Amino acid sequence: MAPRKRPETQKTPEVVVRPKSRRSRSPRELEPEAKKLCVKGPGSSRRFDSGCLWAGLAGLQVPPLCTSIVRALHHHKLSKAAWPSLQQGLQQSFLHSLASYRIFQKAAPFDRRATSLAWHPTHPSTLAVGSKGGDIMLWNFGIMDKPTFIKGIGAGGSVTGLKFNPLDTNQFFTSSMEGTTRLQDFKGNTLRVFTSSDTCNIWFCSLDVSARSRMVVTGDNVGHVILLNMDGRELWNLRMHKKKVTHVALNPCCDWLLATASVDQTVKIWDLRQVKGKSSCLHTLLHSHPVNAACFSPDGAQLLTTDQKSELRVYSASQWDCPPSLIPHPHRHFQHLTPIKATWHPRYNLIVVGRYPDPNFKSCTPHELRTIDVFDGSSGKMMYQLYDPESSGIISLNEFNPMGDTLASVMG
Repeated sequence: MAPRKRPETQKTPEVVVRPKSRRSRSPRELEPEAKKLCVKGPGSSRRFDSGCLWAGLAGLQVPPLCTSIVRALHHHKLSKAAWPSLQQGLQQSFLHSLASYRIFQKAAPFDRRATSLAWHPTHPSTLAVGSKGGDIMLWNFGIMDKPTFIKGIGAGGSVTGLKFNPLDTNQFFTSSMEGTTRLQDFKGNTLRVFTSSDTCNIWFCSLDVSARSRMVVTGDNVGHVILLNMDGRELWNLRMHKKKVTHVALNPCCDWLLATASVDQTVKIWDLRQVKGKSSCLHTLLHSHPVNAACFSPDGAQLLTTDQKSELRVYSASQWDCPPSLIPHPHRHFQHLTPIKATWHPRYNLIVVGRYPDPNFKSCTPHELRTIDVFDGSSGKMMYQLYDPESSGIISLNEFNPMGDTLASVMG
């Protein structure tokens, strides 16, 4: 039976957590839908085709667990195998486990759509979710207690960025359309205001935090990027882009390296030790469309960008001038949809991103599903797709917890 047509958006925001569980549907139950979908492999060029809508692991030729992990560990112990080979075996084992992922818990606490998502850095079952109304939910889905709910101001209070404080994990940073970047505790108390625009025409769209250098960086809707220390002292405030700064990210290994993404169709790379103005950027990465996000890989060696139409890019952090790996993928921008942002798995070279089917996309098929797509970060090949017919909306944000075994997704 072909799936029914669905509306472009859903009114009820929903947070979906997808850990490893076998208590729900098996892949066989989705087989009638899957058979209607085409499967295509990657080409030989650096540009890859993501027209596959249901990538079964049978076609991936994943080695059995005993011949990949155990043998790789044994050879590594005997110094007969390099660390990359062991990592590849572990990654293949993880991909094999995705076949057992099912929806574990749901929550729909907001009256407006969810806009941001962050996992607690030390509690693998705790996450924070922000909404367009400024509400924040702190949810430990491992216990039966109700989630902590912090009420926002409503219209105009959209939480655009959310990060736990790495120096005190009972606190978290937020940037918002209310015009502030602030530090709050779990009771909703504001501990420090880092930036305040004092006008409804300027708001903050993104933030990141570094524990090592004790810095906070935030970007606003007119192109400014502001760097502050943890005490709230402003180090500099410069207009680095012509338009809204949609994303800021510090390199996890070299936190003096900053990436900023903007709707001016550029991603810029900065050395925070040498910033003197908008002309002092190390590299400008031009894109064909506005850019939603620019995320460094966990090892800091790659940069993943998501535009507002149909392209993911993977840049090498050591060779910015080399052409990036291009991954065609439908995730077009829609005004009343939380912008789709691709992210990295915390332990493996894998990319996870929600699909927004586009009839103008070259490989679009009838009744295309709104899946969560998993790509190999090195080859750009589609490795797997997660889908549940009971949660068939457009999934804008996806984040694996620090352990890498549970996926939180935001829909609606």
